[in-house]
Amino acid sequence: MVFDKVKEIVADQLDADVNSIEMSSDIQGDLEADSLDIIDMIEKLEDEFDIEIPDAEVQNMKTVGDIVTYIEDHQE
Repeated sequence: MVFDKVKEIVADQLDADVNSIEMSSDIQGDLEADSLDIIDMIEKLEDEFDIEIPDAEVQNMKTVGDIVTYIEDHQE
């Protein structure tokens, strides 16, 4: 499931408890990610799911659910 893998990557990247991450978790607000954290996290997600996430799309991703939805919509 995409959500489980995204949760793993987000938790690892942000030193967060994987069990505290939900679809509604705000990346910057709840998980306290800064811009560098987000860049590194996006790179890991791109590698894991073999997709490219344009910078314009990254700016629209506010929650973990936004990331999951984008990946599900753009996987082959």
